Amino acid sequence: MKHASHILLNPRVTEKGAYLSELGVYVFNVAPTANKKEIAEAIKEIFKVTPRKVRVVTIPTKQVVTRGTNRSGKTAGGKKAYVYLKKGETIELM
Repeated sequence: MKHASHILLNPRVTEKGAYLSELGVYVFNVAPTANKKEIAEAIKEIFKVTPRKVRVVTIPTKQVVTRGTNRSGKTAGGKKAYVYLKKGETIELM
């Protein structure tokens, strides 16, 4: 098993994530090779809370073109995890 810090890359700080954190759901960027079981164990190890449920979403890469120039490229894809906690449990991110 990989080290927990190699599985959970960083919290995903967005408006949607801030809203969900009030409901007990936290969003993290995770390693592309991580699975639900590894993510749950990493949350237990780092934050000392037990996740109720973990949902994983793969973010596809997208083709982008810069306006006014002849350049194109791709956005970075990746993987994110929604971690659901029991009522009353919280994760202090900052």
